[in-house]
Amino acid sequence: MGLESQGFRTLLPLREYPFRIKHSDPIIFWGSCFAEHMAQKMGSAKFETVLNPLGITYNPHSIAHGIRQTFTGETLNEGNLFEANGLWHSFDFHSRFSHPNKDLALSGMNNSIRNAHSFWQQAKVLIVTLGTATAFRQLEEGQVVNNCHKLPASVFKKTRLEIGEMKDGLLQTFNILKEKQESLQIILSVSPVRHIKDGLVENQRSKAALLLLAEALENTLDFVHYFPAYEWIMDDLRDYRFFESDLVHPNAQAVDYVWKHFQQSFFTADTQQLMKRIGSIVQASQHRPFHPNTPQHQQFLKLQLEKIAGLKKEHPALDFSEEENYFKGVSQQ
Repeated sequence: MGLESQGFRTLLPLREYPFRIKHSDPIIFWGSCFAEHMAQKMGSAKFETVLNPLGITYNPHSIAHGIRQTFTGETLNEGNLFEANGLWHSFDFHSRFSHPNKDLALSGMNNSIRNAHSFWQQAKVLIVTLGTATAFRQLEEGQVVNNCHKLPASVFKKTRLEIGEMKDGLLQTFNILKEKQESLQIILSVSPVRHIKDGLVENQRSKAALLLLAEALENTLDFVHYFPAYEWIMDDLRDYRFFESDLVHPNAQAVDYVWKHFQQSFFTADTQQLMKRIGSIVQASQHRPFHPNTPQHQQFLKLQLEKIAGLKKEHPALDFSEEENYFKGVSQQ
């Protein structure tokens, strides 16, 4: 299908995909902060998810390395850490894993690796959001790092990764996954978050490299599928009204727009209907009444618990423990 125009907009048609995602399909999200928005949506809808076991990751080299590390379960040792500014870090992990205590930093990182390794044994879908082709290479070791941890710029060389280099790394990684997980499907997208600190021209060239990378991987592997989140925001919405005040990050309205298209692309009508029922309960659990002990509100709580019981009977794997605890706790006040 070609593009359609509507007023001052160009409409991007939905793509056809050879599979659908169900609540019984465990999903791993990897990549930029835009991946976190999608993972949050999926988590709220009670899909079983794991998000960025090594923290937010932007460049394809670090994404490929992190996926392989957690898939094989290869843990770190003390020699993999370094101390800077009073904290112990790893170049492979986001700074949220850093800690003043070396042992606690190491155990936190290795626990995340082990948890992700365990999750890989059942994962059915990997969703990767590529953020930038720009990377920083540590001069001493020559390795591409996931996080610079605010070390001096003189420690690194800034570079734009070559498309062939990025493709080889992800191709090897994806084939390793597929060899062990025959039913695995991989969804690739390019983050619409703009890396303008690199410069506007550099950001555009970086995104172009990622788009060509995604095309090359999709054309090579039949279990890799491109989802055009970047195009829906940059070419369909195409307006700063759909960005936060920093003009870099898509706002909630834009994220919801992409999420709507994701649902239409990958969920069956039955799954979308189930998500509406789940969403009704989750939204109800976020309601904070002024007078929780009134008969009317007590009836409301009872109704929500009945809805949960009905859904759990139909779908035993769904976890409503947080909502149940809330409704029961309020009813006992």
